[in-house]
Amino acid sequence: MANTIEYKGYIGSIEYAPEDQCFFGKLEMIDDLITFEADNAKELESNFRNAVEEYLETCKSLGREPQKVYKGVFNVRIEPELHRKVYQEAIKAGVSLNSFVRQTLFKEVWA
Repeated sequence: MANTIEYKGYIGSIEYAPEDQCFFGKLEMIDDLITFEADNAKELESNFRNAVEEYLETCKSLGREPQKVYKGVFNVRIEPELHRKVYQEAIKAGVSLNSFVRQTLFKEVWA
């Protein structure tokens, strides 16, 4: 289980700092650095929602898109043997390696 929280389609990471005895996190998948913190879980959820709302308002007032733009291209580092096996499966399926990986990811994420 990942330590995350969600609100309005935004994901925030959650960590704990024992030396400060507080929870903290940041909004993920955006270009800006937006953080939040709290002493307890309820306050953390509230501060996270407030951070999202303030971020959206700031983006609106600046006239820019709030979400990070994804190109649809990313590199994945895997073991050579796994690379070979995945390529074999793509050949058996009669598709390119890219198509096979895309189809496999699509099934995993939206299944």
